[in-house]
Parts: sequence; C-alpha cells; structure tokens
Amino acid sequence: MAAIAPILIALASFVLRLINLGIPKGFVFDEVYYVDGARNLLKYGVEVDGSNPEFIVHPPVGKWLIASGIKLFGDNEFGWRFASAVFGTLLILLFARLVHVLFYSPLLTALGAALMGLDGLLLVHSRTALLDLFLTFFTVLGVLLWHRNRHIWAGIAFGLAIGCKWSAVYFIAVIGLIAIYRILVTDDIRKSLKPMAAKFAQYGLLPVFVYTLTWTGWFVSDRGWSRQWSNNPLVSWLHYHSEMLNFHTGLTEKHPYQANPWSWLVMGRPTSFFYATPKNCDAKDCAQEVLALGTPILWWIGTIAIIVVIGFWIKSLIEHRHDSAASIVVLGIAAGYLPWFAMQQRTVFSFYAIIIEPFLILAIVYCAKLLLDSGLKPAISQSIVGGAFALIVLCFLFFLPLYTAQVMTYEDWHLRMWFESWI
Repeated sequence: MAAIAPILIALASFVLRLINLGIPKGFVFDEVYYVDGARNLLKYGVEVDGSNPEFIVHPPVGKWLIASGIKLFGDNEFGWRFASAVFGTLLILLFARLVHVLFYSPLLTALGAALMGLDGLLLVHSRTALLDLFLTFFTVLGVLLWHRNRHIWAGIAFGLAIGCKWSAVYFIAVIGLIAIYRILVTDDIRKSLKPMAAKFAQYGLLPVFVYTLTWTGWFVSDRGWSRQWSNNPLVSWLHYHSEMLNFHTGLTEKHPYQANPWSWLVMGRPTSFFYATPKNCDAKDCAQEVLALGTPILWWIGTIAIIVVIGFWIKSLIEHRHDSAASIVVLGIAAGYLPWFAMQQRTVFSFYAIIIEPFLILAIVYCAKLLLDSGLKPAISQSIVGGAFALIVLCFLFFLPLYTAQVMTYEDWHLRMWFESWI
C-alpha cells in the first residue's frame, strides 16, 4: 500500500505535464540553445554551427535526453519537452523513495510525493527543454544511492549529473568531505588510507570517467569545437574545458530577470520564461505567461522548515547523534545553494533553485514528522499539517495558469503578480 499513493500522484503529475505540452509554440527561454544542441547531437554526434564547430558551455547529457524526445515524437515542441516531462515525473517517484528510506512512513512518503507534484517550479521545468531538471534528477539519485551505501552506482549517477551541468561537482565535494571526516574519526591514520583511496575512486575517478564517456560524440568526431587544437584529443578536450570555465566565471552580463541567491528561497525574482499578449481572446486585454515560480506558500513554509531542520541538525551534532534526514537537508543546501553566494558578480537566475527544491521539501516533511510526533493532541498536530497542505494545494491551483501558459485576462494575470519584483 505504501507505494500506491506516490505512483498515483506521479501518474496524475505526468498527465498534467503532457496536457498542452506543445504550448507555447516556439522556443521558451533558453530552449533555443538546448534544442539546437539536441538536433546537432542527433545528426552529427557533436554540436556544430552550420559547417563550423560550435563552442558550447554545457556538457551533452541533458541535450542527449532532449534529443531522445525529438527522436520519438519529432522535431516539434512536444518532442523537445517530452524528456523533461518524463524526468520531472520520475523525480517525484525518486523523491518518494528517498522519503520512504529516511522515515519508513507511508503517510510521509505520500506527503513528500504530493508536495513535489504541487510545486510550480518543478512543473515549469518539467514542461520546458532546459538542463537543470536533469541535473536535479541525477543529483538526487546520487544522494539516495550514497545514503544507501551504493557507492559505485552513486558515483555513476554523479558522473551523469556533471554531464548535465558542472554544478553537481559541489555535491561530490561535500560528500567527499563527509567521507573523509567519517573515516578519520573512526580509524587511525594508518588504517584510513585504504578507505580514503576507495572513496576517492568512487567519488573522484568514477564520476570523472563517466563524465568523460558522455563526451564520446566529441571524441569520435572531427567536427567538435577545439577538436583539432592538439594532436592529442585529450589535450584538446582539456583546452575546451578551460575555455568553458572561463566563460562561466566571466559571465557578468546584466539580465532583466537575474536574481541574487538571497532571494531564491522566497521566490523574490522568478524568471519569466515566456510572455505574450494574445489577441484572439474574449477580453480586451489578455496575457499568457510561463513563470518559473515555485508555489509561493510551499517555498515560504520550506524556507522556515530549512531553518528548523538546521537547528535540529546542530543539536544532533552536539548530542553526538546521527540524524540522517537532517543531514541530507543540510547537504542539499550546502552543495546546491551556498556555492552561488560566492558568485555575486555572475549572472544567475532563481530557476537554478530547482536543485534545492527536493531538499526544501524534505525539510517540510521533516517538520511535519516533528509536529505529528510532538506532544500536541493528534487532532491539533494533524490539523496544522493538513491545513498547511490545503493552503499549498490552493496556492498551486491559483498559479497553475502561469505554470502552463494558459491564456487569461490581463486582470487575472495581474492578480497573480503579488509583488512588483514578479513582473
């Protein structure tokens, strides 16, 4: 019975992702880059610009996944976005599995799956051909496998995550530090060398090996950018990566929707992926938008929940206890969120926060368990949890037209612009 609720929630979420998936027509936000890359990968195995090599700043895994949808359903909007819809649904099931492993509670597992299904940011990513959702899926998969001590498989998952976007490296770095700490506090230095070498192989060499394999199309082709930079393909590849790194560290161009990481958790400046003013509607003025906005009440509750969980995590350290759920929340925030604060000059957007979302929702589930297990009368604690969940449902439904590009009157659109910074 424990598996039924998450499966039903995932199926309903999948249907919601597929309905009018081909709308809006044309490219949405950065789809223009990734769909073009997917087309090239299907045709040439490497990204090109006409007959010339093309300098690309993100690895190929996410674009290969986008290409799979194009291969199945054609080079159209539905085909571009199909892989995102699938992985957005699988992420709900994956997260439900993580919650189950941590809490062994059918109720909390169902709650976690439902909250994932009710988040607008995840829904928008699931209906758009971008890379961050694939990054999030493989990263959460790696965290789950790491927690389950499936280290080989975790290393493979993290290699695929890096193959979507480099920011997965921060998770490997944090997990590596945790591994070193655990080894050093349990063994003396002489006994620590072998397990440390094993962890280096699992979370250093293996992810790099998998990541390198994801570039096979570039290695076997002679059309890739920088491919002929050296007679040694590996040297050419490393040169390519140095140029990619230069691009990312030097990206400071101003953008109207850029958002400082300080505002991400509270959705201070959501990214507008698409906006139009359709003429063929029943009202004088109409609006149609895709706004990468996390369900506000969910994210606001989640922000408070993260603070609470960090407090309990610190308490567990003081008491020399291991709180797995709190530790994973802290891991997600430390690796998925904090690094962005060191990039104050870089152009960044709040939709990057999708990598934080599973850990934010895990914090909410953690706090729900605290309430349900507290000394409060069951009727009171259940009412608090149920009331908060009901508010999240209503909030999600209210903003659903902004997540799915529904045409509405300008007044209805403006009613959903709760803050000037959302416009």
